[in-house]
Amino acid sequence: MTEAILFDYWRSSASYRVRIALNLAGIEYRAISVDLVKGEHKSDDHVARNPQGLVPVLEIDGHSFTQSLAILDYLNETRELGLLPSDPVLAAKVRAVAHSVAVDVHPVCNLGVVAHVSKLLPDQPEAKVDWMKHFIPNGLQAFESLLAEFEQAPFCCGDSPSLADLCLMPQLYNAHRWGVAFDDCTRITAVEKACAAHPAFAAAYPDAVAPK
Repeated sequence: MTEAILFDYWRSSASYRVRIALNLAGIEYRAISVDLVKGEHKSDDHVARNPQGLVPVLEIDGHSFTQSLAILDYLNETRELGLLPSDPVLAAKVRAVAHSVAVDVHPVCNLGVVAHVSKLLPDQPEAKVDWMKHFIPNGLQAFESLLAEFEQAPFCCGDSPSLADLCLMPQLYNAHRWGVAFDDCTRITAVEKACAAHPAFAAAYPDAVAPK
């Protein structure tokens, strides 16, 4: 069996999701850092791996995959992670919760977007913080409301981690990083505590994998 290789960046939300899934699956992998701050994602070598110049890229089972949500689908289907219910209706609802942050909040709050905001507003050093504090709270409030349809026992949608949990935790890391409070989101705070105590999530936590 070929070695699994994950090209990632420690603070990348999309990479964080995939690290959690790999840990849940018990897959040993070699992590190769692509430093987004240094612009390594724009190098010829990395663009050859992913024409979008993004992370993560996962090499596994003789294939190379991009796009974190697609990677999560692959790992869920080939490793039976149970990230989605078998019932199509419930599966669609769990996807909707997960996508509310992964598709709607994360893309406007990633490093490239925030860097562009700072470039456009060089005389406003707090612009990127204001940007984050505008988009993240609304996204988390919506996520909190969507969770009302499920019992947090103790995870987002039941008694085991789902796609929603894998997408939520990276967004909460960003919320903490940018000083966004979400204490009033009691469902989310309960889920955060449960996920933080889970070994697969703890091992994937950005500060746990940051370059020394």
